Amino acid sequence: MTAISLTEREIATLTPEDIAALAARLEKDDYNNPFEALQDWHLLRAIAFQRQELIEPYVHLLDIEAYDEA
Repeated sequence: MTAISLTEREIATLTPEDIAALAARLEKDDYNNPFEALQDWHLLRAIAFQRQELIEPYVHLLDIEAYDEA
């Protein structure tokens, strides 16, 4: 799996091992430039919308929090 934009069909075929590899890259944070990391982060986020069960162990990498702007 490469850090590219995936279609819904491609996301549907991802395995837990694919997600673990993506998460490992994000956790290691050893990218050549910040755009590669951002691309992986957006990919994990896209997967979260379609296959939430796969990213549950890695949801901390998305750093999604509710903000109270009041």
